[in-house]
Amino acid sequence: MAVPQLLSTAARQETAGGVTYHIEGELVPVLSVELGAVPVYFEHHILLWKDPGVEIGLKALSGAFKRVLAGMPVFLTEARGPGRIAFSRDGAGHVFAVHLKQGESIEVREHQFLAATDNVDYTFNRVKGVSNMLFGGTGFFIDSFTCRQGEGIVWLHGYGNVFEVTLAHGESLDIEPGGWLHKDPTVRMETIIQRVTAGFLAGSGQLFWNRFTGPGRVGLQSMYMHFPTKE
Repeated sequence: MAVPQLLSTAARQETAGGVTYHIEGELVPVLSVELGAVPVYFEHHILLWKDPGVEIGLKALSGAFKRVLAGMPVFLTEARGPGRIAFSRDGAGHVFAVHLKQGESIEVREHQFLAATDNVDYTFNRVKGVSNMLFGGTGFFIDSFTCRQGEGIVWLHGYGNVFEVTLAHGESLDIEPGGWLHKDPTVRMETIIQRVTAGFLAGSGQLFWNRFTGPGRVGLQSMYMHFPTKE
C-alpha cells in the first residue's frame, strides 16, 4: 500500500526548464527564480521582489470568453529577464516545484498555483455534481497545467506540510476535502458521503471524503483550507 512521503522543503541552484530557482525559508517560504530567455507567469499579488531589469507585463490566456463567464482572470502577470524575481504567498506552508516533460500535465486545486515557466499552458475545469457540495453548490475550479514543449516547471504552494503519494492502478485513498493539493490527470476523484450515527436516539451526521483512485500521484497538505462557500 502506498504511503504519503514528505516532500523536500528547500531547493538551491536547481536548473531546469531554462531557469535556475531557489526555495528557502521554513515558515513562509520564498521562491526566487533567475530568469534568462524563458519568462515565467504568476499571480500578481504573490510578487515579493525583483531586480530592476526584470520586465513585468500581462500574459493573455486562451479561452477568454469561457473565463469571463466563469469569473476567472483573462490575464496573468508575466516576468521577463534577465534578472532575479521572488515570490511568496501570504500563508505558512510549503513551496515546491513540479517538473513536467513535453506533453505531461498536472491538475491543481484552485488558489494553490504560484508560478510557471512560459512553455506551460494553463486552463481550468469546473467541478460540478456531488463533488461541489462543500462549495455552496456552485462548484469549484481545478487548474490544469500542460507542458507543450521541452521541460516546464509549475511551482505550487501548500498549506502546512506537503506530502505526495503514488497510487497504483485501482488503488484508492480517501482524503479530507480540504487536504488534497494536486493530482495527475490519470487519477480519478469522486466524493464519498459517509453517514455517522452516534447511537440509539443520539442523532446522526455525515462525513465527506474525496476518494482518489490511481494510477498516479496525489499531493496532500496538512493544513486544511476551507474557502468560503459561494452563494
